[in-house]
Amino acid sequence: MHEMALCQGIIEIVEEEARRRSFSKVRTVCLEIGALSHAAPEAMKFCFEAAAAQTIADGAVLEIEKLPGLAWCMACSRSVEIGQRAEPCPCCGSYQLHVTAGEEMRVKQLEVD
Repeated sequence: MHEMALCQGIIEIVEEEARRRSFSKVRTVCLEIGALSHAAPEAMKFCFEAAAAQTIADGAVLEIEKLPGLAWCMACSRSVEIGQRAEPCPCCGSYQLHVTAGEEMRVKQLEVD
């Protein structure tokens, strides 16, 4: 389950920010996850709780904002929203798509004490 490794990385980011900004407790972690990132939001929530145990984020809530997958269609020259890779352009049906967004995962915001 790669979500556990991802959550451990999130905890490392949070702890680094705590050292840099001198806060002692994290209440909420807001995470953006792209639709094409291959990270399952429910698995992330489960793994985050385990990864956060006995850290500065112990008991913190993980809020997830889902970002759409976006691609540039080379056939119809439009930016289109896609739900997954290898699906056709919703406008023209072409498979000539270049992914432009939706693979990202980042810590957007922290609520801290």
